[in-house]
Amino acid sequence: MNFQDELKKETKEIEAKLKAYLPKEEGFAKTMAQAMNYSVLAGGKRLRPMLILETCRMFGGDEKRVYPFMAAMEMIHTHSLVHDDLPALDNDDYRRGRLTTHKVYGEAMGVLSGVALLNYAYEVMLTAFDLPGDPAQVIKAMKVMAKKTGIYGMLGGQSVDVENDGKPVSREMLDYIYENKTSALIEASMVTGAILGGASKEEIATVERAASDIGLAFQIQDDILDVTSTSEELGKPVHSDEKNHKTTYVTLMGIEKASSQVTELSGEAVKLLEGLNKKNEFLLTLVEELVGRRK
Repeated sequence: MNFQDELKKETKEIEAKLKAYLPKEEGFAKTMAQAMNYSVLAGGKRLRPMLILETCRMFGGDEKRVYPFMAAMEMIHTHSLVHDDLPALDNDDYRRGRLTTHKVYGEAMGVLSGVALLNYAYEVMLTAFDLPGDPAQVIKAMKVMAKKTGIYGMLGGQSVDVENDGKPVSREMLDYIYENKTSALIEASMVTGAILGGASKEEIATVERAASDIGLAFQIQDDILDVTSTSEELGKPVHSDEKNHKTTYVTLMGIEKASSQVTELSGEAVKLLEGLNKKNEFLLTLVEELVGRRK
């Protein structure tokens, strides 16, 4: 089986695992549960849960232990997208080829369902204590997830991004935004997989460095696709950065240099992962494929 076939198969398997952790659409809060599930099941690459799973496999861990974290990570990521799409932020009507959550359920429910997803993610992570294995690893993984998604991670990056929307941004500030808004979730995913997979302290540090490079390369590629791709390919509006007067790697250094940066960062990440001497060809190919994606 080739990589693309394996990727489709694994994405489908992750989708099934994810559905098992979603809230039931019943009771007085049924509409909120529907909005949450609509958002999570809107499609997507399922990259972050895949990175958790494959990093755990790389270290020979029991993959059942990461299932709650895979679902929780996708909920946290989805929460950030739901809020990004709101009128107060990006004001987008479409994501992944269909109407955004607030366009279907209203702005108030868009806000509430996003917050609910973030909270529910931690409820789901706590179920990992019911599974066999070292509870200290679960605590450590949860600490990583909390820090990388909070003010010192994703939300911190988002706040600086919003505060400086439409303003000229320095390379230093742009790196801060990207390293926190995007890289932090990639780091949380891979570090969580490494911790629950039984990696050593030194191995975890190496994984974190590689994940940081992957996250930054992923975001720069996103900048490039906003200029070079089509709405049909991306499933969302293109040229939105230009429309919103956003500073990106493309506006700072041009497409050619931005592309070179993606190649350099992804190459360094692969080198770091190969240096661990742990076999997972699928993970290495996944990293390489991410930087050449068209959507």
